[in-house]
Amino acid sequence: MRRSRIDIIVEVLDVAKTGVNKTSIVYKTNLNFKIAERYLKLLEIRGFVENKSDKYITTNKGRIFLEKAREITLQLEAPLLIL
Repeated sequence: MRRSRIDIIVEVLDVAKTGVNKTSIVYKTNLNFKIAERYLKLLEIRGFVENKSDKYITTNKGRIFLEKAREITLQLEAPLLIL
């Protein structure tokens, strides 16, 4: 099954929490460099990651997004009770 755009963004933000280079992001998220570059640019423009000395780090705004995205995912994965 293919990952959604949100799934990929969550993975990138999670990997970048500690500050990593692009190569680490590529390997840990199983993306190629071209796709990783597009996501990193998007996240940088939106203020979710910062590039400091060739290391990408998740910003506070990115951490908030990551937390909310995980909450939504958990809600969608919870089993439904049919009355």
